[in-house]
Amino acid sequence: MERIEAELFTDGGNDAVVRLPGRRFPGVLVQGDSLHILRSDVAEVVEACERGDMDEARDSAGLLLANLDALLARYEAVLSEHEIPRPY
Repeated sequence: MERIEAELFTDGGNDAVVRLPGRRFPGVLVQGDSLHILRSDVAEVVEACERGDMDEARDSAGLLLANLDALLARYEAVLSEHEIPRPY
């Protein structure tokens, strides 16, 4: 394990926006439990598709998209606050 200093642009809670040394753009730190929830949400969409339940798949995908949109909006707001251009 290596200890480093990183720039923290948000609070240190879930989905913190940080920039690691040597990186031009910050990233989003996703905690392990949040990553597991994200994976479970994607699995729900896949399972609904496999069952042919397109209504459930659409609903689950819509919730997943809304959560990702919120995360992206937070990331973009932090970049704007610190006058950092978007990497995309």
